[in-house]
Amino acid sequence: MRRALVVLLLSGISTVALAADLEAPSRADAVTVYPDGATVTRAVPVTLPAGATTLVLRGLSGSMDPASVRVQGLGDGVMAIGSVEIRPSQADAKPALDPELEKRVNALKADRDGVAGQIEAAELKKKAIETFAQASPEKLGSEAKPLDIDRWSAAWDAVGDGAARVNEALRSLRAKARDLDEQIAALEQSRPRLAPATSSRRDLLITIETTGAVNGGLTVTYRVAAANWRPVYDARLETGGKDRKPTLELVRRAQVSQRTGEDWSDVALSVSTIRAARGTQAPDPPPLTVNVFDPQVIALDAARSQQNKLMMERAAPPAAPSLAAPRRDVAPAPVEAVEQGAQLEAGDFQASFRVAGRVTVPRDGAAKSFLLGSRRVEPSLLAKVVPALDETAYLEASFANEDEAPVLPGDVALHRDGFYVGKGRVKLVAPGDKLDLGFGADDRIKVTRAPVKRKENEPSWIGSTKTDQREFKTTVRNLHDTPLRISVIDRIPVSENSSITVEPLPGTPATEKIIADKRGVMGWTWDYQAGEQKEIKLGYRLKWPADRDIAIDGAPIR
Repeated sequence: MRRALVVLLLSGISTVALAADLEAPSRADAVTVYPDGATVTRAVPVTLPAGATTLVLRGLSGSMDPASVRVQGLGDGVMAIGSVEIRPSQADAKPALDPELEKRVNALKADRDGVAGQIEAAELKKKAIETFAQASPEKLGSEAKPLDIDRWSAAWDAVGDGAARVNEALRSLRAKARDLDEQIAALEQSRPRLAPATSSRRDLLITIETTGAVNGGLTVTYRVAAANWRPVYDARLETGGKDRKPTLELVRRAQVSQRTGEDWSDVALSVSTIRAARGTQAPDPPPLTVNVFDPQVIALDAARSQQNKLMMERAAPPAAPSLAAPRRDVAPAPVEAVEQGAQLEAGDFQASFRVAGRVTVPRDGAAKSFLLGSRRVEPSLLAKVVPALDETAYLEASFANEDEAPVLPGDVALHRDGFYVGKGRVKLVAPGDKLDLGFGADDRIKVTRAPVKRKENEPSWIGSTKTDQREFKTTVRNLHDTPLRISVIDRIPVSENSSITVEPLPGTPATEKIIADKRGVMGWTWDYQAGEQKEIKLGYRLKWPADRDIAIDGAPIR
């Protein structure tokens, strides 16, 4: 009967003594990537003898969290998992060598040793010639007799020729030695090097006891920090026409990257919205106190304030990189290629997407993009203009997020009627909330804003009041051949001093008295028929003491 034993372990416990070490091959089988890390599940097939065995998994990520390690086992016999231990990896000290490269290096070194021997022999020969040249003539003849004078010329020629030949041989051998040294250095430079300290790896040791031989497998799960994913979006708006309603397609993608040092090849990949590094509890606010001024008390309050600020920064989500996923062009073919989407698994507190099939994520940190899903909706179109700042109208499309998962903050590539109009930013949108996207300037809406009256009074006595009255007219015309909803946003000053009063003048009543909870900011939103034009009148009167100067947004009024 097949037996299974599942044991959850924390690392840091010593291994059982006398256990035999067995190096176990493993591979990453499944990975769940979070915005601030990843969980890796490795498959470890095992064949264990009876007794105690220590399995060694080498070269795991140096960013592994020891407290997150969990081990599960399944086999055809009883396996008792005793402990796990994490150590610095021997793979860092002994990098894998290329056998073919080592063979070439050794052959070149052998040739270099041979050349060194030839150089040594030539040097000895050169010394002998030099010794012969320095000897007295009486020592050069046979039986220690002086050399006949008529043979001196031949001796000198022999010495000279020998010296020339040995010097040429030395030159050639030394050049050959330099060439061999350069080849050896180049090959040694291409050898695998030790991983830097920032990417050091770890070995995982798992102690198991069995009553007999067991065939089975382990799954080892742990969390790593050197991985993340970021959402990016494509938004494609078709504005429609007289007989066509507008449509918008929002394509959701995930850009996944990792620098764990591990091989994530052919893995089952998921991305999740959980942020493990964000914290598990809300911060505990300290009491807020007020007291008389005391330098020591002030210093203590400043330290507390700094501590609270650090706690809030740790709780804040990291900013997403400004990357937009490129749209993939599909070559013409009888059947259009379809990009596989991910399967959504939504819970009450988080959402995850399981990428279709098995994928590979490079270990060098290069971002790899995966399609999570797309949705086609019928949006509401609105042209928005703020004529006090810019007389250009900008087209916006809005729709409700009907997915079970939130729309996470990320960059969005915006396209309108087949043309790229720019890059925007999506904020967090919960399921059921409205998502607004801007799609660039609308040149078929003409907007002008002009002052129509300004009236100031000059006080004639001390203690009187100055006034400044201003009136504006905004003209909006829809040049489209279809109706369009247009929103005009304008403002009047807001007093920050009780001695300054602002009186709105009779004008065009606003449809929105306050925009985005901003005092003095209001809006006029109407449906404009094709070719229709509307006017908006806005005015206000300022009053303040004559002996004071005031300023609007830093610009003085005297």
